[in-house]
Amino acid sequence: MRRFWAVLLVAVLALGAWAQVRRGALVDEVVFLEEPTTAKGLDMVRTGAIDIYAYTISAPDQIAIIKAELGYSISYGSYNEFTFNPYGPEFRDGRLNPFYLKEVREAVNWLIDRDYIIEEFYGGVGAVPRYLAITPSFPDYARLADVARALELKYSYNPEKGKAVIFEKMKELGAELVDGKWYYKGQPVVLKFLIRVEDERRQIGDYLATIFEGLGFEVERLYKTAREASPLWIGADPADGTFHVYTGGWVTTAISRDQGGNFNFFYTPRGRPELLWQAYKPDPEFDEVADRLARRDFRTIEERNQLFAKALELSMKDSARVWISNRVGYTPLAKNVRVAADLAGGVYGAWLWSRTLHFADKVGGTVRIGQPSMLTEPWNPVAGTNWIYDMMIIRGVSDYSTLPDPYTGLYYPQLVERAEVYVEEGLPVTKTLDWVDLKFVPKIVVPADAWADWDPVEQRFITAAERFGGEVTARTRVVVYYPADLYERLWHDGSKFSIVDGLIGFILGFERAKPESAIYDEAAVPAFQTFMKHFKGLKILSVDPLVFEAYSDLYYLDAEWIAAARVGYLMPEYSQGVSPWHAIALGIQAEAAKELAFSSAKAKKLGVEWMNYLAGPSLAILTKYLEENIATGFIPYEKVLGQYVTKEEAIARYQNLKAWYEAKGHLWVANGPLYVDVVKPVEKIVILKNFEQFADPADKWLVFAEPKIAEVEVSAPAPVLRVGQPWDFLVEVTYKDQPYPLAEIDFVTYLLFDAEGNLVLSGRAEPVEDGRFVVSIPAAETAKLPVGTVRIEVAVASKVVAIPSFASASFVAVK
Repeated sequence: MRRFWAVLLVAVLALGAWAQVRRGALVDEVVFLEEPTTAKGLDMVRTGAIDIYAYTISAPDQIAIIKAELGYSISYGSYNEFTFNPYGPEFRDGRLNPFYLKEVREAVNWLIDRDYIIEEFYGGVGAVPRYLAITPSFPDYARLADVARALELKYSYNPEKGKAVIFEKMKELGAELVDGKWYYKGQPVVLKFLIRVEDERRQIGDYLATIFEGLGFEVERLYKTAREASPLWIGADPADGTFHVYTGGWVTTAISRDQGGNFNFFYTPRGRPELLWQAYKPDPEFDEVADRLARRDFRTIEERNQLFAKALELSMKDSARVWISNRVGYTPLAKNVRVAADLAGGVYGAWLWSRTLHFADKVGGTVRIGQPSMLTEPWNPVAGTNWIYDMMIIRGVSDYSTLPDPYTGLYYPQLVERAEVYVEEGLPVTKTLDWVDLKFVPKIVVPADAWADWDPVEQRFITAAERFGGEVTARTRVVVYYPADLYERLWHDGSKFSIVDGLIGFILGFERAKPESAIYDEAAVPAFQTFMKHFKGLKILSVDPLVFEAYSDLYYLDAEWIAAARVGYLMPEYSQGVSPWHAIALGIQAEAAKELAFSSAKAKKLGVEWMNYLAGPSLAILTKYLEENIATGFIPYEKVLGQYVTKEEAIARYQNLKAWYEAKGHLWVANGPLYVDVVKPVEKIVILKNFEQFADPADKWLVFAEPKIAEVEVSAPAPVLRVGQPWDFLVEVTYKDQPYPLAEIDFVTYLLFDAEGNLVLSGRAEPVEDGRFVVSIPAAETAKLPVGTVRIEVAVASKVVAIPSFASASFVAVK
């Protein structure tokens, strides 16, 4: 099988010194363009019109073409689901919304046959069934395989049960079934299905629509592209009832070694600032469990597993989303193109794509990349677009403190130099990489003078002593060290990096969630409340070189993740991109004046434009403040930031930004190996150019070899086994036909199912030697089994690749 990896081969290295001393990217230019149709996008790669179609393709006929003719990468982190509008029971216009009731949403799980969907729409090769909020191809699924499989069996296809629940709840809502059709207050119940058309979601949406038509509902099928659908679901007020069901799709852009935050993100108002999320009302128990998992409020793995099991159970009862499929996605590449693809996010989700993109036979040149959608929503780094297509470009032009390994999900240092991670004794934390120093300590006391909150009226930080009133402890302390040359790094407009670039973002995190603030946004409050539950304080130890320490109760199982979560506290790394302080200042001024808003929720509430630094009416407003600031030397939050920047320096920054705007026609200033050179909103084209002043060598991240995904086989000692006797099953784990080293395997889990499909036993397999494990079932356990066909399933978790591997075998149990 032909695969292309991020490693630069010897032949490419032989190109000579040019590649070695080059700064920024290994290509001169990247042209992004829109092609909504997957089939046409693939054909454009085949004909040479583009070099990459940045999407994960799962259609079996298209996969066959890709394998036969092109280069490609494979990823496992994209998935599809049904997103429900939870507002109700009536919309503003009086129409009924059955999906207001969680029982109706839950019942959809029984209505759909996921196995049929996989075979019919993915050809059995482009996806696997997905039932749960955790990804089947990520580590937590392997850790919780027994819980996951039990829930999958509980919610397997049972259309009569689903129908019975929906009919019962419709009658409770006051609807009537007349001649096989549902009516509410004398009017037919019409459901609006918002169906994406670019991929298999069109067929999946039609599949569910047909099911509901068969249950007596009228269904209005709204076929839309990403851009057309966006204002109707994520940009709309759910109370307006612009949709009932949306065929959602998501991409996890890096291997998630800890998916504890998924419940918080997908089911609670803390997940996103959009009005749809603000309409979520999880039951108190589920809300608490989701919050605790997001904050990692547990002390042992056992306690974590218990919380996870409860969250999985309650999330299925809530079913704000019904999961459908986890896609095995193929991204087609021209044969002479190489790029680092993340095992989760593919090419369009990879954090390293712009640092590894190159031609096999040369340095430089123009790479053309097609995407299903371009410029889908407004770009602003604070609360702008979250579409994967926009974010691919945004990540490509940005530089970050840390970057994730595309195969393990562990974070490596990029801007940061090193970190010391202190963790309270007894917490289940480990470390793998040398840039992090992990130490366990009995007690971590937060310094009294650490910054622990913000006063938006007095425009100053509140200390830990003020906030807590006495000694306060934290579960973690991270000391972050940045290199001495940090302040020599350049923004794309030529401005040198400053500590103010990071401090303003730290302040904004508080400011936007405070009702007294001029830029208060109620959509920012839920996430801020979660943050304040675990954040204990931050203290700058040195400005130059930058060293600071951060205190928090939030921790992860990997010390690298703990460090990565803290290093950005004083870096300009917002949720939707990076930005220098003098560009952010313009947005603060525009929002304070109620002319623009960072978030879509606030923009809709105020009736103003959702802030866009890239194009559209926002630019006239933002540049108005740019001109004013050149005259005044405006410094936001001057009582604090004025300690680190003078008015003269501020004016010089604004002048740099003005020159940039006059040259480029937009205000998107970042700091990565590529920069945004040309934006054509009407034509849906964005052109990136190499940033030759980037500090790092262009080949810095060309270090990743082929992902070592295990191949697994499990075999019974015989096709027929007698109950009441001990059973030993052999598990063989290999990679490229060679035994997988025991030192590189984390664990092997087994699940045993009886003839009725019940999970009767689970546990860990015992290692024998490299590539060989044994599952031993004692006679006392086999004696409890009924006769019939029995199935064993195994899950193998590797230490060097975070994608688990699975295998199963069936045999007959007799007396």
